[in-house]
Amino acid sequence: MLSNKKITIIRKENVRDHLSFHDGEVPYFSIPSFDALGIRNGFSTKFGGVSTGVYAEMNLGLLKEPEEIGRENYGRMLRALRMNEKRPVLSWQTHTTNIRLVTEEDVGKGPFKARDYRDVDGLITDLPDTPIVTLFADCVPLYFYDPVNHAIGLSHAGWRGTVGRIGEKTILAMHEAFNTAAGDIFAAIGPSICGDCYEIGPEVADEFTEAFGNYTSGKFLKKKENGKYLLDLWKANESVLLSAGVSKGRIFVTDICTKCNPDLLYSHRVMGEKRGVMGAFLSL
Repeated sequence: MLSNKKITIIRKENVRDHLSFHDGEVPYFSIPSFDALGIRNGFSTKFGGVSTGVYAEMNLGLLKEPEEIGRENYGRMLRALRMNEKRPVLSWQTHTTNIRLVTEEDVGKGPFKARDYRDVDGLITDLPDTPIVTLFADCVPLYFYDPVNHAIGLSHAGWRGTVGRIGEKTILAMHEAFNTAAGDIFAAIGPSICGDCYEIGPEVADEFTEAFGNYTSGKFLKKKENGKYLLDLWKANESVLLSAGVSKGRIFVTDICTKCNPDLLYSHRVMGEKRGVMGAFLSL
């Protein structure tokens, strides 16, 4: 349990929403609004798995671990979340805005079956008891729940996905597949690098200005004295969701930054390539 590790969780101030933290043998965060709706969800930490070395302990990346290690980590995480450990479906992220409709044929792909797809940064499904999973180490997890048509979506939004409006594209994919209306959706922006920590160069800032316009991008871009910028991906993705038609009152915004919490979470900006990855989980 983390209680014996003396780890302090650093939460961001001036954020209206607060993630729930579940300590235990396999600790995780969850979204209170989704919990209240009865939708099982979670975001893993570094702890509770069997990985060793730079990947210790709960590494959910499958490409750099022995198969048996990956399966054990996923089994532990899914059991902790009370999700079906035999039916997860994993993305294959390459910073695209491609969304995959998960069907019964996809069940188990990732931890237990080979994925016959690539370049998939978002997953949607209406299958019950079928966890969908995306992976993170600073980028933004986007969670979606449509209570009318009982469907879910989960997407990976780095800066490229945010500029490409993957949040909006996930909603459009859910509309096409399930007749989801944006106004019915509950959405969440999960643990990721915060606007005080995410420094970018002018070339990335220019991408945001071009995509969102000077006025809008000014809300989540701050120029520094060194000529670089601070980018708030939380506000940028919230802007995307609002413009897509999601009600502000139905958007949960995290208060947990991955870079601010390297003792608890993996962060690419802190650790580089020598680290594990965390998982966002969602299941009907």
